[in-house]
Amino acid sequence: MGQTPRPNTTLRPSPAQPLRTDNAQPPTANPPHEGHPHLTTKAVRVVRVGTQTRPKAGCPPTHPHPKSHRIWRQALLTATTVAALTAAAHPQIPAPTPPPLPAPTAATLQSTYEANRENATRAADMAANHGDLHRAAADRTFATRNLLTFDGRGSGQAVEVLGDPTRADHIAVLVPGSDTTLDTYARFHRTAAALYQEAHRTKPRTTVIAWLGYKTPATISTTVTTTTRADEATPELRAFIDQLHRLAPNHTYISLLCHSYGSVVCARSAPALPVDDMVLLGSPGTAADTVAGLHTPARVWAARGSRDWVAHLPHVRAGLLLATVGFGTDPVSRAFGARVFDAADADHSGYFTPGSVSLANLARITLGETSEVTRA
Repeated sequence: MGQTPRPNTTLRPSPAQPLRTDNAQPPTANPPHEGHPHLTTKAVRVVRVGTQTRPKAGCPPTHPHPKSHRIWRQALLTATTVAALTAAAHPQIPAPTPPPLPAPTAATLQSTYEANRENATRAADMAANHGDLHRAAADRTFATRNLLTFDGRGSGQAVEVLGDPTRADHIAVLVPGSDTTLDTYARFHRTAAALYQEAHRTKPRTTVIAWLGYKTPATISTTVTTTTRADEATPELRAFIDQLHRLAPNHTYISLLCHSYGSVVCARSAPALPVDDMVLLGSPGTAADTVAGLHTPARVWAARGSRDWVAHLPHVRAGLLLATVGFGTDPVSRAFGARVFDAADADHSGYFTPGSVSLANLARITLGETSEVTRA
């Protein structure tokens, strides 16, 4: 590879760039991305081989299919190969099976927290005995938190509560994007804590819930370009919101704040989701063409910072190989019809940065102060 091809030699295109996710660091001169392919603006250099034009070694191949189809096809093939090669490198971390707990009530909420802390402590001990000190440390941190659920098996799941949902006037539920696991949860906790502090300062009877209640797409996987994981998460999110309504006072205002792939989860759950507001942050799309296609009575908001790499994604939805990939219409476009608000210069991971325009607007939506939200 890297040499000029000889005539009449069958060439293989160089492999596509691996997909990245929320927690992946970008290569030099390329913006970070969260599990979705990133477009390149480099020109294709070609050489002639016989009577056909072929790509020069090390350059993207020419292809008779539309550009968007080529991008998604390359992404899928790359993800399939790399995922197969890396699957064996991440053995399952042992953890106890979560105990069966009844739906929490105002009277049993503290006992629910205690049961999940005990489960997290046991998971930490098992992870330490297994030799995974990083997971053991993460589990011990969970053992100090207020958790509605905790499952330390595999990549893990947890639902953390900041505030008191049984007395809350406003509740925001945060749904994370790809590659959010128990091992990377610290970043997700910081976003929830930032929103809680911002909103709580104005209205103390505010609760923020970090909902890692589904198996997010892996760093490199084919599922990150499809709705598969979102569809699997849909019944879980719907059941949780229903449970939250039974736990909170009748008048509680509930907002759903969905980041990146999490916006696909929220969108797929939307038809049966009783929330007041739904916010799509740094969204690659929702698999719906318009807000009307979400079939939700909630107000639908969307925002994207000027430094968010999602702006460069191909907002298409196409059938390739054995799956439909892509998520369609850009949620911040006029065609989609969401209420687009100002996120200033936020990058893909910067929507909850303390002191930012984006965080201020998210707090206003959480508190029902929708007339105060600054529009883009």
